[in-house]
Amino acid sequence: MTTGGGTPQAVYPPRYIVWSVERPLNLSDPFQRKWYVRQVLLHGRSEDIRHLDLEMVASLLDDLHLPPPLHRLWKQFLGKHRHVAR
Repeated sequence: MTTGGGTPQAVYPPRYIVWSVERPLNLSDPFQRKWYVRQVLLHGRSEDIRHLDLEMVASLLDDLHLPPPLHRLWKQFLGKHRHVAR
């Protein structure tokens, strides 16, 4: 998943990430994009996380309301990889 002009308009998430929605998610909608990123960080596999744009994750991190240990892990990871979590 990318941001900007490369953001897909719709994504069909795997059932183990999003089990309550049977239609594609519209990632151009900020609410759905934030919700999807949170779901991937909470329930995704490494191959799912690999598709996320880390700059986007960094910009959303403080608004995702992740469990504190997971939030710290991502904040530390993004800091080490020069993606400044805002």
